[in-house]
Amino acid sequence: MSTYNGWTNYATWRVNLEVFDGMDIMDYLGPCADVRTLADRMKEFAENIITDYKSETNLAQDYALAFLSDVNWYEIAKHYHNETEEAYDEYGVNTKNTFNTKPQEA
Repeated sequence: MSTYNGWTNYATWRVNLEVFDGMDIMDYLGPCADVRTLADRMKEFAENIITDYKSETNLAQDYALAFLSDVNWYEIAKHYHNETEEAYDEYGVNTKNTFNTKPQEA
């Protein structure tokens, strides 16, 4: 599998760039003690952007949701979780030993 601009793939890079880059993650998603929880919240946030838009046909929505299925949510979450470790500590969230957590097998 090839990477794209240092990310797992194009979808991961693009969603990070278009949805999360420059966002204060804690303001939108709140503090998370582990990367997996943050990844789940990020995925839900991005899906809500798409599903909250009402249209007469679902074709564009279906394509957008299919695109999101290729995103490595864990990779994006780990990037922001590590980047905001000090901010999490300010909220009193215990982040010790959470940054190297591997994704759980489904």
